[in-house]
Order: sequence, then structure tokens, then C-alpha cells
Amino acid sequence: MSTPEELQAKLQATERQLDELTAEVARNEAKMRRSQRREMRLLQAEDLTTLLSELTVGMKTSYGLEKVSVVLCDPDHDVRHLLLAAGTPADELEGLIFVESMAGVTPQYVALRQPWLGPYTACDHQIIFPGDRRLGSVALIPLTYRGKLLGSINLGSADTLRFTRDHASDFLAHLGVIASYCVENVINRARLLRSGFTDVLTGWHNRRYLQVRIKEELARVSREGSNLVCLMLDIDHFKRVNDTWGHAAGDVVLREIAQRIEAEVRSSDVAARYGGEEFIVLLPNTDTQSGVRLAERIRTAISATPVELPGGEEVTITASIGIAGVAPERHVEDLKTLGDSLIARADVALYQAKSDGRDRVAVAEAA
Repeated sequence: MSTPEELQAKLQATERQLDELTAEVARNEAKMRRSQRREMRLLQAEDLTTLLSELTVGMKTSYGLEKVSVVLCDPDHDVRHLLLAAGTPADELEGLIFVESMAGVTPQYVALRQPWLGPYTACDHQIIFPGDRRLGSVALIPLTYRGKLLGSINLGSADTLRFTRDHASDFLAHLGVIASYCVENVINRARLLRSGFTDVLTGWHNRRYLQVRIKEELARVSREGSNLVCLMLDIDHFKRVNDTWGHAAGDVVLREIAQRIEAEVRSSDVAARYGGEEFIVLLPNTDTQSGVRLAERIRTAISATPVELPGGEEVTITASIGIAGVAPERHVEDLKTLGDSLIARADVALYQAKSDGRDRVAVAEAA
């Protein structure tokens, strides 16, 4: 029979175990609540930029980690184009890494179907954690869709014991499922939105897209104290093409002219088919004289070689271009009116170029 001292020692040991279990339950509950909050923020993200920021910066802050990155396989640059169309170039998002193929990025991707936890090794993980050698342990959470590995969320900690192969990874696996769903959902939503902003014939953005972007660009140059130049281009005698060779030939001309314009503009410029045979190009952070030089290059490129029509005939196309520029005051409020005015002034300059004989560039008077 146990002595009172032994019973007291057993009681104290049991109480300590109970305290440890209670503390463990409290830690797990806190971890679960934190995970639920994080998952809810992912589910509430309405656009691609917000979701990717939540997966990287948000998760890094929420879990107190040294490094978080997201790798996405984007061989056709589709996701990058969606981000750019939304006004956020991919290189502006912290921790976002695009690859053409998942093969060869890290050995763990070969069979990554559940979260992988283990030590950080530079030779294996330097691509998914570029420029960071402070890490001690990492967790790689797969992003999958219909059984295919699309990418991963990568958590990096300086603590060598934060992520080990002995740790349970159920909550990380659940996070991966939620994140995979959210990524696929917002990408599809962005594609649908973009389809409403795209001209089917040329593949360019349409007038609706331009109306959104011109306000964004005006707001940006207003903050930066810079300029925005608008080029409005119209194909000369386009009706004659339709009347002579038919609308199929007219469509060929429109597509070809769009490609020739696109070859001359920068990736940061905003190009849209404004309607009919009219195109608009917005040039952020550009002065009027630089806009004139670009317009002359475009005009020359359009007329340099004939366009081959469906029946084998060729036609030489020329274009007239009107230019207007604006340097908004800081914190300007009525961006819509300012944008409408900029386009209207470019339209007046375009009319002047037409009146002066076509195949030329005209500049609007300063506002």
C-alpha cells in the first residue's frame, strides 16, 4: 500500500500532466482559431492580387515566420497576364514565384501530394526561398487541382524545430485544400472578368477596359507627379477596304494593324480597341514629344508593308494619329471627367490629322 508521501507525489505528477495537457489543448485551440481566421481571409479574397498577398505577406505575419513564398506553374504566362490586366505586375508582389514547369524546382515536388515538413537545405530550397539562408526548417504545402500539382505554399522558419517530419500536418493539409480552391476560383473569376474586357476580333482590351484603366493611370500619375499621354489612331479609308474586299478582309486588316501597333508599344502602356477602326494607346510617365516619336514609329510601321488579304491580294494601309497629354494635379478627385477630356482632346487632334491629309500625326493644344 502506498504511503501518504507517495500518494501525494503521484497526485502532484498527475496534476502536472493535467496542466501540460490543458496547456497543449489551449495551444491547439489557439492554433485552430488562427488557422480558421487565416482560411476565412483566403475565402473572402475577391481578386487574385488580394489572395496572393494573403497567401504570402498575410501568412508570414499571421504565423510569425521569417519567409513565406508561393510558387505557381504558369507556362503560358496566363496568371501573370491576369495580374497585369488588374494593374499589378507580378514582380510587385512579395514572395510570388512563377515557374514554367514544376519539374526541377525542388526534389520534394516529385511526389508532393501532402505537406512536406523538414530541414531547410540551400541546394534543395534556394529557388523557392531565394536569397534567404537564415532558415532552419520549412513546410511545403501543395496546391493541386484535379490531382495535378499547380504550385505550393512554402513556409520558412529560422527555428530548426518549427517544421519537422514528426509534426502532425493535418491542419497544413487542410489549409492547402482551401488555398487550392481559392486560387482556382479567383483565377477563373479573373479570366471571366477579362473576357468582358477583351475585344474578340483583335485580342486587345476593349473600350470598357480602357474606361477602367484610364482612371487608374490618371490616379497613379497624379500621385507620382508625372504625365499621361493618349494616342488615338484611326485607319485611313477603312470603309473602302470593307466595300472593295468585304468585311472578312476588313477583319484581317484590323487584326494586322493591331499587331503592328502592339509591336511598337511598351508592356507598361495600355492599348485598347476603342471601336470600329479606332485604337487608343495610353502612355504613362511619358511627355508629349516622346509620344509623338512613338506615334511616328507606329504610323511608319503600319504603312511599311502591305497587308495580305484572304484572296491573295494586298493593300497598303495608312493611319492618322491624334495625341493629347495631361499632367494631373496631385490628389485630383474627378478622374472620370479628366479621362473623358483627355480622350476628347486626342480625338480633336485626330480629326485635325485627317483634315490635313491623313497618314500623319497631330498634337492637341495643351489643356
